[in-house]
Amino acid sequence: MRIITKGTLRAFWEKYPDAEQELKYWHDKIRNANYSSPNEVIAENPKSDTVGNNRVVFNICHNKYRLIVLFRYNLQWAFIRFLGTHKEYDQIKDIKNI
Repeated sequence: MRIITKGTLRAFWEKYPDAEQELKYWHDKIRNANYSSPNEVIAENPKSDTVGNNRVVFNICHNKYRLIVLFRYNLQWAFIRFLGTHKEYDQIKDIKNI
């Protein structure tokens, strides 16, 4: 899958260095995957869950951070829609359309 954009991950781990290794691992795993449905994403990433509208939330660093990704399975693209602390995640009002 093509991930749009790695720069978002890099900016985050520069601010929160404890997230760097896990975000790099996540990036490599998703980049080398070929998913055709949310069920496949969840099956291969047990620290994740669907939140609707082709979006999947990933728990990063034991749920300290959250990453929401919009998948376009037909194009094999993954758009990073949100990356933040769990507290910031809890403040999202319309998670299905972020």
